[in-house]
Amino acid sequence: MIIQDRMKVIRQQKIAHNIFEMKLSGKLVGEITSPGQFVHIRVSDSFEPLLRRPISIASINREENELTIIYRAEGRGTQLLSMKKEGDELDVLGPLGNGFPVDATAAGETAILIGGGIGVPPLYELSKQLTANGVTCIHVLGFQTAEVVFYEEEFKQLGDTYIATVDGSKGTPGFVTNVMETIGDGFATFYSCGPMPMLNAVQTAYAGKKGFLSFEERMGCGIGACFACVCKTTNKTDKEYIKVCSDGPVFPAGVVSI
Repeated sequence: MIIQDRMKVIRQQKIAHNIFEMKLSGKLVGEITSPGQFVHIRVSDSFEPLLRRPISIASINREENELTIIYRAEGRGTQLLSMKKEGDELDVLGPLGNGFPVDATAAGETAILIGGGIGVPPLYELSKQLTANGVTCIHVLGFQTAEVVFYEEEFKQLGDTYIATVDGSKGTPGFVTNVMETIGDGFATFYSCGPMPMLNAVQTAYAGKKGFLSFEERMGCGIGACFACVCKTTNKTDKEYIKVCSDGPVFPAGVVSI
């Protein structure tokens, strides 16, 4: 169920260049049903900026009623968010959207998780849940440069982890596809989140494999009312258009026209 919650900032820290990790506490955590869902945050009680900021959930701690978000401070809204301190409260709407289907991969099978930039965070909770279910996870994470790489060690604790950087300053030079070529397709399922060109390259490379893609689109309301995040579909669904915020952000590979 979607609720509006006043969540408390438990911790905020910078973990890479312009990348921040924030831990929030509140009753909203109990409503999260799947990895890949997101929250819509009002960054200022003065309503400036007016629109909330959609940010994916990176990790869930149900016992402590806490969730973790990871975001890049690049616009006014996220820069204001990066100034929040421990003890501050935020107006948070969520959980929103439909996340990754964890049960699409069975115990004993292998899944490959491919993320690009700020599309990496939701894959962390996904990997935690898949691993807990007995799935072997392989992580391929792409970044522009070494200074913006984050959570490498956290992913390594869950399975084999490969880093690619566009400028070659860390890991494999180039893109996630350069790493994918060395891994092959000996896995049951692929899950991916990142910019559109990357998602297109991933589903093209793994055509015919079972996979799920999480899309990053500009959003207004976050609940499917404003039609700001509408995307055209392919012939794999009976809908001509879908809303990323409410129908997604996760869809089976091949459903969204890229």
